[in-house]
Amino acid sequence: MRALRYVALAALLATAGTAVAAPVTYTLDPGHTMVLFSWNHFGFSNPTANLGQVQGTLVYDEKDPSKATVEATLPLSGLDSFVPKLDEHLKSADFLDAAKYPTVTFKSTKVVPAGKGKLKVTGDLTVHGVTKPVTLDVSLNKVGPHPMMKVQTVGFDATTTIKRSDFGVGAYVPNVSDEIKIRITTEAHDASAEKK
Repeated sequence: MRALRYVALAALLATAGTAVAAPVTYTLDPGHTMVLFSWNHFGFSNPTANLGQVQGTLVYDEKDPSKATVEATLPLSGLDSFVPKLDEHLKSADFLDAAKYPTVTFKSTKVVPAGKGKLKVTGDLTVHGVTKPVTLDVSLNKVGPHPMMKVQTVGFDATTTIKRSDFGVGAYVPNVSDEIKIRITTEAHDASAEKK
């Protein structure tokens, strides 16, 4: 009888362990996600703009981060440089041509652990109708229950640098820098909990 109890307990623990290790699908929270990109302007300043209204999903397995995936769509309607006339210019055919290419997208293809709480996330970035591989340096901020929303939540920061001319957006290079520095901060919530 005692042996049967041990077997039952072992099975219960194994099941619980499997549940904890299972990957969780999260929905990106556009209210707590910023995709900031900055550039140098004639050597005088380094303006920054935000691509808001992000939509996407993130699959994350705490036990095996290499299995993580992320897909995100960033509508150019959410672009905000804090200067309305500059927003119009960035969305024009001179740069992003939002009328023809209304979204920027990213879809991961590989995730490699890079130390405690660090990941290298490689994926396909599509801007201006051009798709190129990009690698993000990612830091895990926190994973656990959100104290206000009471749902499982994960948060990351990420950085990368791209050349806009690689995506066919080369106007005014080199006076306006070709290099674009990107910094991302995001929160994502358990998609299954949000559906309840």
